[in-house]
Amino acid sequence: QVQLVESGGGLVQPGGSLRLSCAASGGILSINGLGWYRQAPGKRELVARISSTGSTNYADSVKGRFTISRVNAGNTVYLQMNSLKPEDTAVYYCHADRLVTQGRTFYNYWGQGTQVTVSS
Repeated sequence: QVQLVESGGGLVQPGGSLRLSCAASGGILSINGLGWYRQAPGKRELVARISSTGSTNYADSVKGRFTISRVNAGNTVYLQMNSLKPEDTAVYYCHADRLVTQGRTFYNYWGQGTQVTVSS
């Protein structure tokens, strides 16, 4: 069974750091883009994305503070979040835009989400 499993969320004070991880498993042959979205009340936005070749893009609101990286033959993605602000509070979701297994290709595949709360 294909899964995107996130970890690393939690409660942190403003100015602090967290690292989110997302590990893909389940007979995966390849994944194109891997990224992180976040969902706050009334709004979902792309936070960061990394392609299979390592190209990255970020939301303007996180540039210079967040770093996305990809390891483990491209099946694990990290989001290093520094200088966190209260407005970064949201549920963060891992996303694969195209995920290929031996039997099937999945598009827009999502993890279950992990809560990040930035508060003093």
